[in-house]
Amino acid sequence: MILAYDGTNYVGWQTQPNGITVQETVEHALLEVTKQQIALHGSGRTDSGVHAKAQVAHFDTDVRMAADKFAIALNMHLPPDIRVLYTEECDPEFHARFCAKKKQYCYRLHVAPHADVFSRRYALQLHHIPDFEAMQAAAKDVIGTHDFRAFMSSGTTMENTVRTVESSEWLRDGANWTYTVTGTGFLYNMVRILVGTMLAIGAHQLPVDAIRKALETLDRSDAGPTAPAHGLTLARVLYPDFDTEEVLSRER
Repeated sequence: MILAYDGTNYVGWQTQPNGITVQETVEHALLEVTKQQIALHGSGRTDSGVHAKAQVAHFDTDVRMAADKFAIALNMHLPPDIRVLYTEECDPEFHARFCAKKKQYCYRLHVAPHADVFSRRYALQLHHIPDFEAMQAAAKDVIGTHDFRAFMSSGTTMENTVRTVESSEWLRDGANWTYTVTGTGFLYNMVRILVGTMLAIGAHQLPVDAIRKALETLDRSDAGPTAPAHGLTLARVLYPDFDTEEVLSRER
């Protein structure tokens, strides 16, 4: 299945004891539809307050229902801030997380003297204008295969912190600025720390080569702060045989 959700009211994707999550909410809808306790597996975890335009998940069931009807049935039992956009039967060997090859995230800014009422949940409001060229130059330093240990949340333990980023760029359309990054995978809070570092560079609080330096030293203190969660959206997941963006464009 491909899902979209507004993460504002959830403490993230993964089921946990400290609040309502997207995973448990969809699993409850699956229980209502199938009358079975079903485990849902997502392509990755999104943090508390982070949104998704195209999260991919899979589940196993022996319920005799046409695969494409699950989206309609589940949406009847889901709150309006979670929608199942597409469902299909897949190979039994498919795994939403382990079969994913690339993911794309977008981080949105609204750069204007006054906050935008309609994007306040999905974009970080900035009242000052950052140095766009400096931020764009810093974004290019992210591209490639690097050890991103300096861009992982402090206290996180992970053996392999090497990731490959294929594209990293800022685009602006008036007051709306968007950072888009595509890679083979991302560490915990990695995109938000990259954005926080670039915002510090744009505010001339860090030098333009700050990302390059942090990639060399692997020191979290050389990177910038973690940008707020609400500006971040999981936008796209790519697999060997399908791309969420292509699937959803066909469905429109």
